[in-house]
Amino acid sequence: NFKPDIIVNFAAETHVDRSIDNPDNFINTNILGTANLLDCAFKYYKSKNSSTDFKFIHISTDEVYGSLDSTGYFYEDTPYAPNSPYSASKASSDHLVNAWHKTYGLPVLISNCSNNYGPYQFPEKLIPLLIANCFDQKDIPIYGDGSNIRDWLYVDDHCSAINSIIMHGAIGNSYNVGGNNEMTNVEIANTVC
Repeated sequence: NFKPDIIVNFAAETHVDRSIDNPDNFINTNILGTANLLDCAFKYYKSKNSSTDFKFIHISTDEVYGSLDSTGYFYEDTPYAPNSPYSASKASSDHLVNAWHKTYGLPVLISNCSNNYGPYQFPEKLIPLLIANCFDQKDIPIYGDGSNIRDWLYVDDHCSAINSIIMHGAIGNSYNVGGNNEMTNVEIANTVC
């Protein structure tokens, strides 16, 4: 009924801890759900007039590359090295998106972004959890020694990047989107406090 020119797949199960507790949900949503959406998008694309532009944009994560080390950056050609059921399910969905492009010619773009933060974020995520615990005068949760490094990307900046990818991205390419704001979990906790 709507005849879209662009489909942006934001749908995903997220959060590493939940993926460890229940990987099946991540497999069903992130892998099988993406495959279903790709199949539907391809059927729709084939039914469209060939002169009409169409793009399938897949929103993924930089966690497909593994852990960020002291060098500070992932690149589009960084090898995939997922370390959790979450990142493995997102890596799988990235590979499916690329396969639909190479096998069927579906016009796709992939965004691999760093950790988003911003208003109304689900409270299981680190920054809103830290803020909520401070307000409630609860302990601040730090995993391990807190030295894990994450790059933080404000949600509005991510949305601007997605729009740029939609408008200017080359079909079949992946684009890393980061905030250029690498901090350890301890640094984030200290900043919030």
